[in-house]
Amino acid sequence: MALNPQLVLDAAIRHLDEVGLDAFSVRRVADGLGVRIGALYWHYKNRQALVDAIAARILEPLTLMEPSTDAWDVRLCRFARAYRQALLSHTDGARVITAISGPGPMGHAFMAIPVKVLCEAGLPATDAAAAADVLTSYVNGFTIEEQNRKLGQPEQDRDRGFEFGLTLLLDGLRSRTTA
Repeated sequence: MALNPQLVLDAAIRHLDEVGLDAFSVRRVADGLGVRIGALYWHYKNRQALVDAIAARILEPLTLMEPSTDAWDVRLCRFARAYRQALLSHTDGARVITAISGPGPMGHAFMAIPVKVLCEAGLPATDAAAAADVLTSYVNGFTIEEQNRKLGQPEQDRDRGFEFGLTLLLDGLRSRTTA
């Protein structure tokens, strides 16, 4: 089998989904691929680089969302919900995002989406960037709690709690927008 970054990343994501971030091991990814650990380091220099690549993979579909002409708050809700679902689609997905070494190109492309929406809503660029950070931090934090502590809670209750917090954020942002 000829290893390539894509194959290693796919195996790493499968391993993450099986064991979670705390037990995630480059050695076990290599074992799963039937290769020595050094073969993986040819493609990813260390565990952190692999975690960063997993985070980029989680964020990538969000950067490909179709643009919409809906109202800014509808677009922001859609973005936040899609982000939460992307995080929930992987074991410890939210923790993976918070464990990145830096945003990288995919992280920058991801954050540009809510910033653009908020600028179009009339916020100055610095306020839009701060608001986007608050929004994504809310989604990250809620989802970390959801993945770590609330798994026994019914899904509709978790959804209701998420939507309540999202509404609070949007209500606050509406008071600052001009659109």
